[in-house]
Amino acid sequence: MIAIVDYGMGNLRSAQKGLERAGQPAIITHDPAVIGEADAVVLPGVGAFKDCYEGLCEKELDQPVIAAARSGKPFLGICVGLQLLFEFGEEGEGSPGLGIFPGRVVRFSPARETGLKVPHMGWNQVRPSGHGAGPLVEALRECPYTYFVHSYYAQPADPDLVLATCHYGIDFPAMVGRDNVFAVQFHPEKSQQAGIRLLEAFGRLAAGVEV
Repeated sequence: MIAIVDYGMGNLRSAQKGLERAGQPAIITHDPAVIGEADAVVLPGVGAFKDCYEGLCEKELDQPVIAAARSGKPFLGICVGLQLLFEFGEEGEGSPGLGIFPGRVVRFSPARETGLKVPHMGWNQVRPSGHGAGPLVEALRECPYTYFVHSYYAQPADPDLVLATCHYGIDFPAMVGRDNVFAVQFHPEKSQQAGIRLLEAFGRLAAGVEV
């Protein structure tokens, strides 16, 4: 079973439908026990970093999510769910994150400096970085276009965490990961076949299927 963490801020039903289209049933839950017992965990996110982090804490889900990430079970963050894995987000007045990965989340430079609109919204190409391997990275091998909506991006302290990049004025992490924990800045559930391939790969990890 895949558990999608419900902390009141994520694109929950959209993530669930995406997994279902990939043939991977998932349950939306805010129950720490269900998260702890799940075969795999998905942390989605839409909105402001601070609001999402506070939503996790208010529902007492921050520690269960950290425990799930450290448990060795497959873990996938999506959009703000990627950003929350880092130590600090600069949005607004700033906010701590879950601290699973070292690094910060920062804003794209303003349009007056780059000529590029912020938020970064729409389809853009993702390229594996060469720093990682495995089924989720393999799902991006053909450098597909995926769907993004974000104004902030992660700056990992360890460059080896970056498994794939995207270019929008600068190269920024489109996928990060280490061991059992993966996260994508794009929305796989909105990324058509490329997103389905990634969710299928995550589902195989959840099922313990050799790939």
